[in-house]
Amino acid sequence: MKTDIILAGVGGQGILSIAAALGSAALTNNLYMKQAETHGMSQRGGNVQSYMRISDRPIYSDLIAKGTADIILSVEPLEALRYLPYLREGGYVVTNATPFINVPNYPEVEKVIETLKALPHQVIIDADSIAKEAAGNVRASNFVMLGAASPFIEIPFNYLEEGIRAIFARKGEAIVEMNLKGLRAGREFAQNY
Repeated sequence: MKTDIILAGVGGQGILSIAAALGSAALTNNLYMKQAETHGMSQRGGNVQSYMRISDRPIYSDLIAKGTADIILSVEPLEALRYLPYLREGGYVVTNATPFINVPNYPEVEKVIETLKALPHQVIIDADSIAKEAAGNVRASNFVMLGAASPFIEIPFNYLEEGIRAIFARKGEAIVEMNLKGLRAGREFAQNY
């Protein structure tokens, strides 16, 4: 098994928390994992991305070449478009429909969504609304996104749940449960999409 994932978004949207949960899920279950991330602009609302490579065999590079990513998991729709050249044929784009408009020349949201909907393998989800409804807090939207991508990630779902428990345990059971509710709601959405 092997899954190459590009996580994309804007600073403050929880990309690095998704990466930490995925990494914990992989490592605590004897899978190999390599990660490379860029988050220098995260405090200014800039682009944040992380390459996650997970396998049951050794991985020798943390970078994902263009045309080879299995999944682009984006918490912001324009960022999903930015990384399309990395997606392999037959790969999945899983993106939040809610834009984070942080630049004056942000394209028309309808055109961005229309372009994404034209892709053969995509899940477009209103993660913010689902997080608010299912978990009671929009801050769980990043884990709604991970849940929506989970059917396409070759890691058992309970591993992802354990990854969330591991990285948020020190913040208390209420935070763990909020994020788990988001994760489960995202998965349910994707399975019914």
